[in-house]
Amino acid sequence: MEPEKLSQAAGFEAARIGAACEEVDAAARKVLTDAGFGPGYKLPGLPHRTGHGIGMDGHEWGNMVKGNKQIFEPGMCFSVEPTISIVGEFGVRHEDCAYMTADGPKWFSQPGKSISEPFV
Repeated sequence: MEPEKLSQAAGFEAARIGAACEEVDAAARKVLTDAGFGPGYKLPGLPHRTGHGIGMDGHEWGNMVKGNKQIFEPGMCFSVEPTISIVGEFGVRHEDCAYMTADGPKWFSQPGKSISEPFV
């Protein structure tokens, strides 16, 4: 499985009741750093947040970014969208949205299997 997809899966798994939003970013970013991208918010790699809150305004607070100590609670809706950016070569982002239940996160729609198989 490609690092981008593994990164998204790690971010999703880190989202749980009682966890801080920054933990999603840290988990997704670790996969990319381990694959040789980054480290941190540097290029090549993931230069910005891993996701954000979603709602009536589309992009809302609840960013999945280092320093955001906001705790996940049931009812929160958010994206998990890590990015690999290599300036002058390519960029890729799997962006899918989830919602938090009392039992943990659920995808609004099932993410694609890979870049070459984007639809399930």
